[in-house]
Amino acid sequence: MPKVDLSQIEQTNRTQYPEPFATDVAGRFYRRIAPSTGLKDIGVSHVVLQPGAWSSQRHWHNGIDEFLVMLFGEAVLIEDEGETVLRAGDCAAFPKDVPNGHHLVNRSEQPCTFLAFDCQYGEGDCHYPDIDLHYDAVAGKMTHKDGSAY
Repeated sequence: MPKVDLSQIEQTNRTQYPEPFATDVAGRFYRRIAPSTGLKDIGVSHVVLQPGAWSSQRHWHNGIDEFLVMLFGEAVLIEDEGETVLRAGDCAAFPKDVPNGHHLVNRSEQPCTFLAFDCQYGEGDCHYPDIDLHYDAVAGKMTHKDGSAY
């Protein structure tokens, strides 16, 4: 398999989150590796969180498995069961359809880096238990929990 040259893949901090939810992820920078390498059935992202940044709003998916591997630094995994520090070499798994809201927060003074994997064939909605936000996979957009537009 050919070596992936990360420097050739755009790094961005774009987000679909409307304000005020976008502010929390402003220090998250990612590269979508899968589209650049021809992978079709899994998504792979190389993610860097600056100090204080969140990986996402706390969320869970219908129909989409997620897995992450910490590469450098540390971040706090926040989920329904509480908080766990993840360091280089640690992994976390989030099975599809399990309503366990999760995200990472970099509370350290250094950037942290991780790889995030998901199944691209999943078409499930994304649920945000802490805030009035919902991702409608059929419509392909963020809405309020009552379905109204942002």
